[in-house]
Amino acid sequence: MSEQSTDLRETVRQRYAAAAVQVSEGGTTCCGPQPVEVDENFGSTLYAADERETLPAEAVAASLGCGNPTAVAELREGERVLDLGSGGGIDVLLSARRVGPAGKAYGLDMTDEMLTLALANAEKAGATNVEFLKGTIEAIPLPADTIDVVISNCVINLSTDKPAVFAETYRVLKPGGRIGVSDVVADDSLPPAQRAERGDYVGCIAGALSFEEYRAGLETAGFTDVEIIPTHTVADGMHSAIVRASKPTAPRPDARTNTSADSCCGVNACCTDAETPTDPTVTVSAAKTASACGCQT
Repeated sequence: MSEQSTDLRETVRQRYAAAAVQVSEGGTTCCGPQPVEVDENFGSTLYAADERETLPAEAVAASLGCGNPTAVAELREGERVLDLGSGGGIDVLLSARRVGPAGKAYGLDMTDEMLTLALANAEKAGATNVEFLKGTIEAIPLPADTIDVVISNCVINLSTDKPAVFAETYRVLKPGGRIGVSDVVADDSLPPAQRAERGDYVGCIAGALSFEEYRAGLETAGFTDVEIIPTHTVADGMHSAIVRASKPTAPRPDARTNTSADSCCGVNACCTDAETPTDPTVTVSAAKTASACGCQT
């Protein structure tokens, strides 16, 4: 990781650590926790009143996102859900209720203070099907093919290595799994320098991808059925958006085992352990000999 990326990550960590401390300390006063100050485009007001009322006040107060991913991810009973950048745990707790006792909701965060707050909120909520993990969204500490749904609330923009986030998300999802993300997305006509002018990095705006960049990043990672729908404007040319995509049920074709255009010397995957004759009625050796292939072994 470059020095600049390290500095940006530390800036993000410090901001969210301070927010967690602010909420935790507010909980000891007579008036309860005070919401972290954000404008009307971010925070707990983006959740329905009946959702907020059923959660610990500290989970609601710590909400800093730009949407409500649990409302768009179409969670089902028994599913395993992962929230990237789970903060005080609001989306993890809502997800845990939606998937029920047979399901499980994981929260991943790099900030110790937020993880401490989230664990306390889970205990207050009586949630038993949740687990909070420490780590970064560029290196998710879960095995491959284990998660049904990945959600995130205005956190992917904070990453300085978004291709790694998309690749890791794809890795941990089961075949047929999906993402339901709220994030800030920029107009395609808005260059990075102008995005940076509209807000600081930890405010989710400066690091925003454009619609086309977001789509291309997900598709490069292997996702299909990519859908990016703006919901409301957060700055000139910048939008909160719902992002959905799916991991195919079948693995992506491996170029080493293509059976036609990529074949040579009468075999596929020439000179590898996976080589097979293009004509199944002959052996590999016979196919190479017939084609006068220079690669005989």
